[in-house]
Amino acid sequence: MRPYGTSEQLQQRRQRALVLLRRGQSVGSIAEQVGVAVRSIYRWKQHRPSSKKPSSLLPGKPAYLTRNQIRRLEQELLRGAYAHGYSEDYWTLDRIGHVIWDLFKTRYTLSGIWRLLDRMNWSWQKVQRLAIQRDDETIANWKRRVWPRIKKVAEAKGDADTYR
Repeated sequence: MRPYGTSEQLQQRRQRALVLLRRGQSVGSIAEQVGVAVRSIYRWKQHRPSSKKPSSLLPGKPAYLTRNQIRRLEQELLRGAYAHGYSEDYWTLDRIGHVIWDLFKTRYTLSGIWRLLDRMNWSWQKVQRLAIQRDDETIANWKRRVWPRIKKVAEAKGDADTYR
């Protein structure tokens, strides 16, 4: 289980423990002062500092795309699917994956694309499918004339709750 605190706070705690260790204090007393297990002190003592930047201490795998690349991807997505050769102007995860590959030569899984869009604050939109036979004028007429009659009969019979 990861201890509480930011990566910087945890790094400061490790550094404080290592300074106390260099001053000659016992591992047990350092562990008590810092509030960790004795084994953690031994592990920190054996760890050799690397040339990684502090941001590399953040948990998780590094992102495939940089912030600038994500901004460019967003601009491309805003241009629309037509601009990228698709016959219909909507985005799917698969289509976005192809655009990412074409622009940055980076492959994402569908769930990875989903998480990337979530980080970009994009929400998913479901394509609304309408029947070819649909007649909006007839539907509006039905709602205006027929539905009130049906509702009135239902209210007279006491079945109004059934039709809500």
